[in-house]
Amino acid sequence: MNYHHLFSDLKIKHRTLDNRFVVAPMTRISGEDDGRANITMQKYYERFAKGGFSAIISEGIYTDDRFSQGYKNQPGLANGSHTESWKPVVDAVKDNGAAFIAQLMHAGGQSQYNAYTDETAAPSAVAPKGEQLEFYGGKGPFQTPKAMDSQDIEHAKYSFVQSAIRAKKSGFDGVELHGANGYLLDQFLTDYLNNRDDEYGGSLDHRLRIILQVIEDVREALGEDYIVGIRLSQAKVADGEHKWSGGEKDAEEIFTALGSTSLDYIHVTDADGAAPSFGEGTRTLAAAAKEFSRLPVIANGKLGDPDKAEQLLKQQHTDLVSLGTSALANPDLPNKVKSGMELEPFDFQKTLLPLAHIKDHEINKELVK
Repeated sequence: MNYHHLFSDLKIKHRTLDNRFVVAPMTRISGEDDGRANITMQKYYERFAKGGFSAIISEGIYTDDRFSQGYKNQPGLANGSHTESWKPVVDAVKDNGAAFIAQLMHAGGQSQYNAYTDETAAPSAVAPKGEQLEFYGGKGPFQTPKAMDSQDIEHAKYSFVQSAIRAKKSGFDGVELHGANGYLLDQFLTDYLNNRDDEYGGSLDHRLRIILQVIEDVREALGEDYIVGIRLSQAKVADGEHKWSGGEKDAEEIFTALGSTSLDYIHVTDADGAAPSFGEGTRTLAAAAKEFSRLPVIANGKLGDPDKAEQLLKQQHTDLVSLGTSALANPDLPNKVKSGMELEPFDFQKTLLPLAHIKDHEINKELVK
């Protein structure tokens, strides 16, 4: 197949991407205990840049030393030492030709480990559904978080801004606000997790408010020339079946509102990025984002088959595709596709389970050897 669309270039702000392959953000637990990035992480990200991916989005990086951390050995951008630790990682990626985007994440009530506090905080005192991820060191149900007061909300917004500034100082080409998968910004958006009766709760436009405010606060701090994106999903880590209650009508309101902001792109993730997202005969999540926002879109979800990805681009449902497990199995996937080489399937049993006896971040240290 002629992968004309996959290997066409695309300009976002100051960066021209020479293909449409992006490495998706994937939760890793290989940072230092104090949140600093390290050589293990450098090797992990560098191999994707060498493998031909035009852009790489980091794992979720926590934003402050209060309630934002979600996992043990998760890296942060909460202080100066974090900033400095990311610089060699960023340099290694950019020296090999890829753009590097920092994903900024506040775990909110979905946190399962925090070195700074034993308490979690969320829009309302509602525990996330499901149980913590044992693979990432958690166990049992999520605790019930405290309901954030106005001061907590202002600090969370401030922490996104400050971590974005630190990302820019570290050399990242842009930042992506994590508004997906059940983390804090998504918790505000989610009806059953947000029972507030103030300006941040109730109607959909109120539940969107904090997201729109964070976007504009970050934009003001970083300037017009810096890349700012956001990631959204319907499903959550702890509730994989969740759908927006209003279906495509909610999608239209959400993406139209995001399209009126200063965002440079929207990154959407679904179980299958090429499948209808709101029921039979409806749009894909990516197509909804693109149509209603009129912004560049990154689609994610089982798009490792280049034929499938090419078709999605050809249909103009998306502008870029981000790959997770396919990239893990094939760190050089773009180079392989371009050369006509066969791709390795992702095999969870073969790749990860043999390392299950290794605790915490040692798992990921083994994976990059």
